[in-house]
Amino acid sequence: MRVVDTIKNIWKIEDLKQRILITALYVAIYLFGTYVVIPGVDPKDLTALSSQTRGGLLALLDMFSGGAFSKASIFALGIMPYISASIVMQLMTIVVPSFQKMQREGESGRKKINQLTRYLTVAILVVQGFAYLTNLNVQLMQVGASMPAGLWFKISSIIIMAAGSMFVLWIGERITDKGIGNGISFIIMIGIINRLPQALMQEFTSRTTEEAGGLVMFILEMLLLLLVIAGAIMLVQGTRKVPVQYAKRIVGNKQYGGARQYIPLKVNAANVMPIIFAQAIMMLPLALGGMWQSGGEVNSFLQAFMTNDGFWYNFVFAVVIIAFTYFYTAITINPTQMADDLKRNNGFIPGVKPGKATKDYLDAIMDRITFPGALFLAAVAILPAFARLAGVSQGFAQFFGGTSLLILVGVILDTLQQVESHLLMRHYDGLLKSGRIKGRAGAVAAY
Repeated sequence: MRVVDTIKNIWKIEDLKQRILITALYVAIYLFGTYVVIPGVDPKDLTALSSQTRGGLLALLDMFSGGAFSKASIFALGIMPYISASIVMQLMTIVVPSFQKMQREGESGRKKINQLTRYLTVAILVVQGFAYLTNLNVQLMQVGASMPAGLWFKISSIIIMAAGSMFVLWIGERITDKGIGNGISFIIMIGIINRLPQALMQEFTSRTTEEAGGLVMFILEMLLLLLVIAGAIMLVQGTRKVPVQYAKRIVGNKQYGGARQYIPLKVNAANVMPIIFAQAIMMLPLALGGMWQSGGEVNSFLQAFMTNDGFWYNFVFAVVIIAFTYFYTAITINPTQMADDLKRNNGFIPGVKPGKATKDYLDAIMDRITFPGALFLAAVAILPAFARLAGVSQGFAQFFGGTSLLILVGVILDTLQQVESHLLMRHYDGLLKSGRIKGRAGAVAAY
């Protein structure tokens, strides 16, 4: 069988085998850490916290942390604070001149930005750590327990959780350097996959034992899930190729140019970034509601945005995703620079004049392909709400769309692309008989 032969070929490549084993080792360390509870907290008293994270937005946070959030683990804050800090720094390099200058300094500038990103991550971890402990104490009180009293416990616990998240970041970087795939994205993917077997078994059990459609309905759900995954793959890989003709140049006795090439413009150039931006904004009502909940009943306006099943939450979520898709595409794709590069290299788009006309032509194409891409991205993001309306359980509905599905598809494609590169470089057959696996080349994996 071809699959068996491919696995044998992978195992023959010593470097690739070593990278896979190193990745598996770091993943095992990460999964072990998700079960290490904060010192001073009894795991038996976490039933209320587990119930709180079974639905709504907190279920997403628990999924991205590999279940560490609901276990009050030292990895409870996960890798998301680093991603939030990275997003902020990306925006800073766009709007702040000093950061733009730093970015143009090359490797030294990149190191400075990475260092500042880590400082910002620690600051976010301190704030989130305090909020997490406050919520944890409320949940413990519901079961008649409480956290150890005293300021020192809070300070030490925040330090431990911050150190745990920075250790997870270190694991991700080691996977990137010595393993296979993008380490940060891989860790998020592991957290999502870690939830899949349990969610799948719960859905199967509920359909077959609770007279909720039976086995036929479960099979229909799986077929629908495969269709959604196929759509997500098309969204990640979709491109519009623009033909470019290069003029002939004769230098000495050699002829250069004259060949036609293509500029691949991605349908979804922003990848999963708009969803992450949008979710960061949609988390604000949850944070405000948590602050005011102890003082009385939560405002009805905030309450409408504290559940990801409601109409207004998903409507605003979709609108923000579409807006951010256009915004992020505009800052990552520069038609003016592309037109200048073509003109500088004696290239032109057939039927279009070089210069401003080329820039306007590329702008028009990006507008046309970004709109359906943004709509499809928004549709995928809110699909879990429709799955819930169709009777799918909360845990399994998260895999019908949203950030989790796009991260899974994107990271798996990127990882398979790296494996295939190793195989083809050693003159082995790729993972597929026809064509090559197209990952998100040039994109930041998962975020």
